[in-house]
Amino acid sequence: MNDHDDVPRGIDVLRVFCGPDGRHGNALGVVRDGRSHPDEASRQRLARQLGFSETVFVDDPERGRVDIHAPGVRLPFAGHPLVGAAWLLDLEILELAVGDVFARQDGEFTWITARPEWAPPRTFQQYATAEEVEALPGPPPGEGWLYVWAWEDEAAGRVRARAFPRRGEDIVEDEATGAAAMLLSAHLGRALNITQGRGSQILTAPAPDGTVEVGGRVLMAARG
Repeated sequence: MNDHDDVPRGIDVLRVFCGPDGRHGNALGVVRDGRSHPDEASRQRLARQLGFSETVFVDDPERGRVDIHAPGVRLPFAGHPLVGAAWLLDLEILELAVGDVFARQDGEFTWITARPEWAPPRTFQQYATAEEVEALPGPPPGEGWLYVWAWEDEAAGRVRARAFPRRGEDIVEDEATGAAAMLLSAHLGRALNITQGRGSQILTAPAPDGTVEVGGRVLMAARG
């Protein structure tokens, strides 16, 4: 589907990690009442129908219990669905099977704090210049989830990145990927200001306890 003009009833479509101008961001489907799709099979059917890189099911809006699905796979953790859910539910804690994710609002940014080990493994490939990253016509050859990146301004922590799931589904490129940004920030041991995809913005900040904060702007795109 992936058409914001034809959103099924009970579903919000958010754009997460929007750029400073409010454009771009990664589309996210949010099922406001997870009980409407009570089992994994029905959630997978809906995730495929919606066609977003991830869809989040709200199983308890007061406690913040959520469940994340990509087309074809249930995810124990993912960044942009949790930033979007934190913005929509306006809670300080989101409950996942892997653990509690802490959230906060700071002006135009919504932040979550999580542990890098919760994120699925990613392969990172560094390029010499941001222009090389931008010039890629598609995913480099190979298998497995790939995050390509280059410094735009290393002293300032500014990064240019693109993400390629390479898992044989319709989504060739992921517009904005909070989990990969979190892992890169943990690997480099520093705060980052990442421009990903067509112009989405992701901010990160590692903490001494091994957690990483990931933040960005969230906007409502459509409500079903």
